Amino acid sequence: MWEKLTDFFNGSMLWAMAFFCIGHIFGWYTTNSQFVWEYWKDKPLLANIIFGIPAGMMFWYGTRYVMQSTPELWTARFTAAVISYSVFPLMTWFYLGESMFTIKTMLCVCLALMILIVQILF
Repeated sequence: MWEKLTDFFNGSMLWAMAFFCIGHIFGWYTTNSQFVWEYWKDKPLLANIIFGIPAGMMFWYGTRYVMQSTPELWTARFTAAVISYSVFPLMTWFYLGESMFTIKTMLCVCLALMILIVQILF
């Protein structure tokens, strides 16, 4: 099991996870700045240009690094999705005060982690 973990979390995969994390941060600002700051309420095009383009670049590079690590595109998809379950709750709590500690959200987080474990071990 430890060998599979070290094989999965190699340099390329760690870079991919970092890019996905940054991409999700930009993605959060793209869609949710309108709820935090009055300035962004009516500027969807500007928000997408400023935050969405860098987000897209981060996801592009994240996917590239996953594919260097493992030849399965599904691994990139599921890894990016699981990373979002660490970024979104933290940013939503920080900016909007919404807690992730509800039964529904915690079950979803556990399911996301189980998906990552399946990607690592099988």
